[in-house]
Amino acid sequence: MSPEKGRLWPEGFMDDRSAPDAGFPDAREPGSAGALGDELTAVLHRAVHQAAHRLRAVTAAVYLLTPDGGELRAAVIGGSPPSVLTLPGRMRLDSPYASARALAGQRVAFLAEPDPLAEPESGALAYPYTVAAVALEAEGRRFGSLTVLRTEDSGDYGGTDSRELTRIGDRLAVLLAGLHARGATIAPGSLPVLVPVFGSEPPAATGERVAVRGVPGVPGSAGMTLLYALQRLTEMLNRATTMEDVVGVAEFCVMAPMRARALALTSAAEGRLWVLGHSGDSADLVAELHGGALHAGTPAARAMRGRALFVPGSAGAPATGRVPDAGPGDPSSGVPGGGDGRHAAAYLPLVGSRHVVDLPMAGTAPVVGVCCLSFDGPRTFPPEERAVLTMMAGLLGAAVQRIQLSAARQALAEGMQRRLLPAALPEAPRLPTTARYRPAQAASGAGGDWYDVITMPDDRVMLVIGDVEGHTLESAAVMGQLRTSVAAYATEGHGPAALLERTDRLLPRLGTELLATCCVMAVDTGTGVAEVALAGHPAPLARLPDGTVRPLWAPANVPLGLHGRTPYRSQEHTLPPGTVVVLYSDGVHEPERDDIGARLGAGGAGADLEILADRLLAGTPGRRDDAALLLARYEGADGSAAPRTARFHVHRRDLRAVREARGFVHECLCEWGLADLSDDLELITSELVTNALIHAGSDVDVRLRASGHRVRLEVRDSDSDPPVPTAYSLTEEGSARAEHGRGLYLVDALAHTWNTSPSGRGKTVWLEMDIPGA
Repeated sequence: MSPEKGRLWPEGFMDDRSAPDAGFPDAREPGSAGALGDELTAVLHRAVHQAAHRLRAVTAAVYLLTPDGGELRAAVIGGSPPSVLTLPGRMRLDSPYASARALAGQRVAFLAEPDPLAEPESGALAYPYTVAAVALEAEGRRFGSLTVLRTEDSGDYGGTDSRELTRIGDRLAVLLAGLHARGATIAPGSLPVLVPVFGSEPPAATGERVAVRGVPGVPGSAGMTLLYALQRLTEMLNRATTMEDVVGVAEFCVMAPMRARALALTSAAEGRLWVLGHSGDSADLVAELHGGALHAGTPAARAMRGRALFVPGSAGAPATGRVPDAGPGDPSSGVPGGGDGRHAAAYLPLVGSRHVVDLPMAGTAPVVGVCCLSFDGPRTFPPEERAVLTMMAGLLGAAVQRIQLSAARQALAEGMQRRLLPAALPEAPRLPTTARYRPAQAASGAGGDWYDVITMPDDRVMLVIGDVEGHTLESAAVMGQLRTSVAAYATEGHGPAALLERTDRLLPRLGTELLATCCVMAVDTGTGVAEVALAGHPAPLARLPDGTVRPLWAPANVPLGLHGRTPYRSQEHTLPPGTVVVLYSDGVHEPERDDIGARLGAGGAGADLEILADRLLAGTPGRRDDAALLLARYEGADGSAAPRTARFHVHRRDLRAVREARGFVHECLCEWGLADLSDDLELITSELVTNALIHAGSDVDVRLRASGHRVRLEVRDSDSDPPVPTAYSLTEEGSARAEHGRGLYLVDALAHTWNTSPSGRGKTVWLEMDIPGA
């Protein structure tokens, strides 16, 4: 018995039995739901089924007007994957899509390129479908439009196609009018209904050089296999948090399924393309893309205009390296792979897909970069591949944009906090200091850790470290306000306890409910007396000259912002000469996991402050919180001469000041009776200052200090990247790369010891040289 026997088709479609899967349950059959919504769905399903088969389309869809008549929404989409996913879910009536234009008065609308604003490009079309749509109008009412998609190689829509599409649309409109007269609501649902239409899959072109996907002869198998890669890409990109994650996901879900030889992700900045990450045999691809101008005619630059470009390559292409079909004056370069034009490539703009938009967006999504794929030899790009690659590029673009925005916000937060930290610590004759700041490993925003060194009019030096709760921009802003307040009260001459009490009274007036901890330590460099006051902060540690480590205990008090009635109290200690004092935030020390006192006592008592600070920060077991560290060494006042210090400031881009910096070093050393060291230190100063001016692009501080048996030179700038010595090279390319790293070999050869240390707002390159005869 025929499966169609006993079934009633919706009136108007009873003459079509040609489709192999024409049967479906009728809404009026006994035992069915009998709801008008079911009958509407059945009518729309039959229409898209007929349209797909009669017009040799891969997809057909019915768009219905919303109840307010303001836009069209997809109600039923039928066809084969992945074409069913390329149709927009909603569109305005004034949009350039064929579905909207048909309803706007053109009756039957055609569109060979769904985005008519994109200029034509060489190579295969990014959107491999041509579109035809007819309005659904009957009895003076407008319901929507019927739309069909064909692959680009199926030919244009002729007169016969237009008449057939019009006939199906008119019959559907009459049925919709009848349903409306019976009281049914003709309106789209919240999401379109997707149904497969077997037999609508595009046939594979003869001789295609593509990997066989799916099961040959099984309808829909190839498209579903491609959609699996798309689904995996979506799932894995949702978990990607770094650009390395995105590149790895693209390698697994895009490069490998497409059998590509190489992949590169690029972004645009300052008028050029820059490679974010790459995979595979990508040396040629990176060389072609990195630093390429956006105004050039290269395929990648043209893809940045928002249009994917597929270059199939040619086995007999001449060694011109140009895109096929490019005119004689076209400056476009060739695809990667030796510049011979034989290798296929795909250039996909990283932007949200314009063909799958279900929510109204404000403005056009920007193109953030290009995903480039290169292949071994020539190959074609079937419509299914192009459609899926376009959707994949939209997902990659959203992920790249999200990660770039997150990195930009994190950089802004960290930059804001670093700008609120001291640019440089002041010089104290008998109390050299150094500091470190390291943001938390998790990109959770700015922290509230800070440190400061404040010199008083007398012989006292105020050491301050604090931590505002939270990891937000508000935390950083409050930190900057507290640091300013503490510095102001300190310069007025208040002691540590009074300073904390006044800051606690000021905090409510700053309009914040955040709490803060703080440690203030006033050191009298003449007597060695240190007064410590705490506001809920860990007590500082002192490493004595014999290597013993002990805390400088003081009353804990309450954190700033609790406004306790008990006044803040302090405690005095006496520091022997040679004592190293360490003030730290809780990001440096995790009591349940490590012992900062043991780390401080390890390595002997004579360690350099810079080396000791690096060791304490490197030994921090976790990166869950910001870390601030302040170290000072009390050198005592035993009647010996105070250390001799001098400072010279160089303005940014003032290369002529390099000669003045050499003169400054020469004059200081001659005045201190150390002229024997002048030649070497002048040479080193010239190299370090020049390197800082060229690479940091900031002001440069030069500090010279003679104490005991050594002379110390420090060059400070605002670039946190450490200088890297570069070896000499015999090749021209290697010599060019080594141009700016050779001076560090002179420093290494002439200095007793040298290193580079990060500070709150940059780095310090320092070195020490022995004083002859000392």
